[in-house]
Amino acid sequence: MRDLYNESEHAGHALAEMARLVGQALSQATEALLETDLRLAETVISGDRAIDALYREMDVQAPGSLAEQQPVASDLRALLTSLRMSADLERMGDLARHIATVARMRFPDCAVPDELRDTFAQMGEIGVQLSNRLARIIETRDVTAANTLDAQDDTVDRLHRGVFAALLSAEDKYPMQTAIDVTLLSRYYERFADHAVSVAHRVENLGTGEPWDDQP
Repeated sequence: MRDLYNESEHAGHALAEMARLVGQALSQATEALLETDLRLAETVISGDRAIDALYREMDVQAPGSLAEQQPVASDLRALLTSLRMSADLERMGDLARHIATVARMRFPDCAVPDELRDTFAQMGEIGVQLSNRLARIIETRDVTAANTLDAQDDTVDRLHRGVFAALLSAEDKYPMQTAIDVTLLSRYYERFADHAVSVAHRVENLGTGEPWDDQP
């Protein structure tokens, strides 16, 4: 039976791996979306099972550790925070899968109009950067690095608002289905970045003991 220190180390490795996997999934989903790559979209959709498996593993193991080892308050907080982080990362994987699903549904057409392709490419690139930085933050437990993700999240928020502004100014330029697709896709990227920031601040919370309130 692993002691709580080893359990925490194992959870950290699993969380960092999840962060890398969701970043890879978003990168592939964005390419599938913008390049109308059906094979890549299918890869993202099927690959989400690996992220879900890591989430389920943590979800099963943590309650067992709590029951068997009678953790002190700090251990309890660490385990519960890890569970919340894994839930955020699992959701990020789901969001990448949603993007790939839209790409698959609209194949062989591209769901994103030409004039918005650069915007979505930027959101995808930032999302991947956030995931990679997040993996490093989890591995190093660098509590000072969490706030560095906020600026990139703000950029995604700005791009997200720009998509809505473009849709409103276009009036009836886009078919209804295109407007719906673009609205949903932009929201998926925006939420992906929000979850990344939430995970980073939970790492900060573990180091400082200060609560992280990610409620809107």
